[in-house]
Amino acid sequence: MTAEPEVVVVGGLNMDLRIRVPRLPSPGETVPGGRLDRGTGGKGANQAAAARRLGARTAMVGVMGDDEFGAQVSATLAEAGVDLAGVATVGGPTGTALILVDPAGENMIITSPGANGLLRPEDLGALSGRLDSAGVLLLQLEVPIETSTAAARLARAAGVSVVLNAAPLPTTVDDSLRELIGLADLLVVNETEAAGLIGDVAERLEGSDPLEYASALRHLGPAEVVVTLGARGAVLAGSDGRSRHLPTFPIEVVDAVGAGDTFCAELAVARATGVRELDAAVRRACAAGALATTRPGAQSAPSRFEVDALLAAPERPAPVSGGGAGRTGHAP
Repeated sequence: MTAEPEVVVVGGLNMDLRIRVPRLPSPGETVPGGRLDRGTGGKGANQAAAARRLGARTAMVGVMGDDEFGAQVSATLAEAGVDLAGVATVGGPTGTALILVDPAGENMIITSPGANGLLRPEDLGALSGRLDSAGVLLLQLEVPIETSTAAARLARAAGVSVVLNAAPLPTTVDDSLRELIGLADLLVVNETEAAGLIGDVAERLEGSDPLEYASALRHLGPAEVVVTLGARGAVLAGSDGRSRHLPTFPIEVVDAVGAGDTFCAELAVARATGVRELDAAVRRACAAGALATTRPGAQSAPSRFEVDALLAAPERPAPVSGGGAGRTGHAP
């Protein structure tokens, strides 16, 4: 890619190993599954590939291993048009994810960080030049938090907006994570992650309107917060102090893996390409996330034109409930 990037992603690169199962297993249970499929994954790589597919010039910063998985991940992202000049290769294994998917598209995922854990703040030299023309830095939590924090500081110094998808959430929410969240202009989490971040506040809010979660998270520092609700859409709390709910689109789910990454990618693309209104950006993200569930694989993002077509459809969707075979909507 010769043009300067609009979206820069700092994050994890994985090889996904996926098996379809008749149902997700209980602890200690063995469930027979189908064929083992391999595909490029990792939240960083997924979001970079999705952002490119959704129409933004995209650059990736991360680390992969010098194994077969790393070579395949690199080839897939290069074919997608992602700028990989900021991706280093080190000795050892590439990050790996083991994924089970049931007939309703629900999934269970276990990740092994591999090379992702080796990305350090001193390795971000490639980031500074890529931020010169970027509109958005997109972060997740699959690389060391201190590295993501250093990247966020570089972006803030360059006047670049920081979008943080706080996933996967660590088991312990400590001061280093709170510092990173405070550097985010836009924080994106699902309901489970939201509850984990606000701690005992979640207990006081339990059973209440999810809008309260989004408002509570703004007190951690980000100007704007989006909490995804799967098939129920998303709630958002903007810098104007208002919280509101946006429904998703009623689309038959095939595979929910990667839908959340597509959602985050579209938010970043919308912001980087001039969509300043949070409601409009989230509406586009809901459409992109919904479309991503209609096809298998973690990197199944739609094109910008597919998103535009869904948004232009004459029938406006109503909120829907999730669960079970044939459920509808995206599932970040």
